[in-house]
Amino acid sequence: MSLLARLAPHLPYVRRYARALTGDQTTGDHYVRVALEALAAGERVLEANLTPRVALYHVFHAIWCTSGAQLEGPAEDDAGADDTTRRLMRIAPRSRQAFLLTALEGFTPSEAAQILGTDFAEVEKLIAEAQAEIDAELATDVLIIEDEPVIAADIEALVKELGHTVVDIAATRTEAVDAVTRKTPGLVLADIQLADGSSGIDAVKDILARYDVPVIFITAFPERLLTGERPEPTFLITKPFQPETVKAAIGQALFFHPRKASKQAA
Repeated sequence: MSLLARLAPHLPYVRRYARALTGDQTTGDHYVRVALEALAAGERVLEANLTPRVALYHVFHAIWCTSGAQLEGPAEDDAGADDTTRRLMRIAPRSRQAFLLTALEGFTPSEAAQILGTDFAEVEKLIAEAQAEIDAELATDVLIIEDEPVIAADIEALVKELGHTVVDIAATRTEAVDAVTRKTPGLVLADIQLADGSSGIDAVKDILARYDVPVIFITAFPERLLTGERPEPTFLITKPFQPETVKAAIGQALFFHPRKASKQAA
């Protein structure tokens, strides 16, 4: 199989990553092109012990770290950039790389370590540093839709630990809808099966019909959302959950969700 054929399925994703890393599509594409040219010329090779996708990102990083990363100056707000890009560029470069590789590109910390040429512990440290920066910047009001008091209390504690404010805890669809009329949340954490037999899915639909907010489902019944019959949620956590999984999902949901005006008419 030719080099191009091996790498073709992964090129759209490395371009996406390069754009997020550099904050600019043209600049990102330039470094991807340089990496491909280096591979074609034999100046760089794909590591045989890595999967093709991991090996491609590894080569890209080798190119980036010897040129582009050295030119990167202090993060500054760019009036032409979107919110996510500006937030990304304010994260320290090395932490930004680890965060994007795992949060945006879906690599495991071990794969990210291979790409970055470091070890698992260092990647975990970099991700934590990025997460801390994100949490500090994106503190928001959170609505929890959960009918089990103990679980709701656990989630509330995690949310507060990240610096967010819990504005309400709703146990039913009606309570959830009432809660958002009193205070518009910046994030919704929702169970599916609620106290009165109502559905957290329907509650979220009601909320999203009026407000544009990120949603994370935390449920013991993920199969009810993973049907393939409708757009599936970006953030879905299965109970019993690990606290670090919930924390990471909160940071990612807030970080990548575009800031838009409310859908509710003034």
